[in-house]
Amino acid sequence: MKQVLKKLNMFLLAALVIMLTGCNGGGGASPEPVMDDGYYLDTVCSVSIYRMTDADGEVKAAADMPEEAQAAIDESFDLCKDLEAKISRTRKNSDISNINNAKGKWVDVSEDTRELIQKGLEFSHDSGGFDITVGGITEQWDFHAPEGEAKLPDADKLAEAAKHVNFRNIAIEGNRVRLTDPETKLDLGGIAKGYIGDRMTEVLESKGVVSAVINLGGNVICIGGKTDDEDFVIGVEAPFSDRREIIGKINSRDKTLVTSGVYERCIEVDGKRYHHILDTKTGWPVESDLDAVTLIAEKGRSADIDALSTTCLILGADEGMKLIEKYDGIEGVFVLSDGNIRTTDGAGLEEVK
Repeated sequence: MKQVLKKLNMFLLAALVIMLTGCNGGGGASPEPVMDDGYYLDTVCSVSIYRMTDADGEVKAAADMPEEAQAAIDESFDLCKDLEAKISRTRKNSDISNINNAKGKWVDVSEDTRELIQKGLEFSHDSGGFDITVGGITEQWDFHAPEGEAKLPDADKLAEAAKHVNFRNIAIEGNRVRLTDPETKLDLGGIAKGYIGDRMTEVLESKGVVSAVINLGGNVICIGGKTDDEDFVIGVEAPFSDRREIIGKINSRDKTLVTSGVYERCIEVDGKRYHHILDTKTGWPVESDLDAVTLIAEKGRSADIDALSTTCLILGADEGMKLIEKYDGIEGVFVLSDGNIRTTDGAGLEEVK
């Protein structure tokens, strides 16, 4: 794997990706997409449909089929809401909340929840840093506290909670789940957006969508390309720039990109900044030489790279690079805290000068 280093004269690489160009519906001016957005998964989510097939199987601009396109978007967001209600740690009576409150007893869960827990277990087992049983430590942090009101968790309670972080405490039988350590708690936040994005993709494609962009706040999925001959172009935005500064762009066709950064959710206490990427061994924000990681894979693997991007931040640049070498078809852009960038051979990041 080749590692390309480039010094950036900026604070950080963006955790966000944005569309740089519109979509050409097959010649002439690029039509406006049919799009909608909403607040889900603790962020603003959007779906933009550019092209889809009609009842006769002919590909048309979504703007020529606005009702069908909007119906597809609505169905994808309905799925998003349904899945969030099942897998949210903070939702009362969600599957995850019920498991966490069961004190080791078996809990019946949906097929969706079981599937996601099993996928989370795979990456918890293989990655060496990711663990879906971090709920006991994440619940002690409030990264949404108003400015000036943020507080640190009690150090002793945090250390005690960290003792119960162990994915091996999860038992699954069919669609029943239990935690063999009653003090262990699940939190699927490190993989949930990717999983939901993959499922939303399935919904849109089942409705005939052949060209679209799903953006779940740092998790982007491109269905198809601009046209049969042109790719979507995804820009990587500099943080704190109000979407005015782009440091690179990536051509994308049937790809998913996920970015994790230590600046995404932070609090400041006594002049020190604390980010939301937590060390599973201590419960405190991980100390890493990375500020951001963007991973790229084929459409349908957003859950995979969601988990791996977080893991890479925890492991650091060298170990993170080694980790993704183990997985076929995954490329990465690693931004170090000193401003250097390391990319894999196939990442395709084109510098914006």
